[in-house]
Amino acid sequence: MQTEFATKVFALVDATDAAGFSRLFAPQGRMRFGNGDAMVGPEAIEAGVGGFFGTIKGLRHTVVREWHVGPDSVIEEQVDYFRLVGDTVSIPAATMWHVDESGLIDDFRVYFDLAPLFA
Repeated sequence: MQTEFATKVFALVDATDAAGFSRLFAPQGRMRFGNGDAMVGPEAIEAGVGGFFGTIKGLRHTVVREWHVGPDSVIEEQVDYFRLVGDTVSIPAATMWHVDESGLIDDFRVYFDLAPLFA
């Protein structure tokens, strides 16, 4: 069963709401897509995620499984990317995050192979 926080995270991403998503992060929160450089802080995260959203028409996450241990979460998902050329590409992904004592994300990582999206 998907947790309320995971539902909120993926609803903001699927709405391509980079500003709303970035507000889930602590002031020094870090986000890393795959092997890319980490984005640090809500402003950098909003800019980076917003830039990515500009390369697609949209996306939809389907949570497959979730694991939670204290402040740590690991989510396995299937992500449908709606490409600018009009078709859809589905990619498996794993997302993990840690929340600090205030409930804000201080470390967020997404692991996936985006090559099919831009092929």
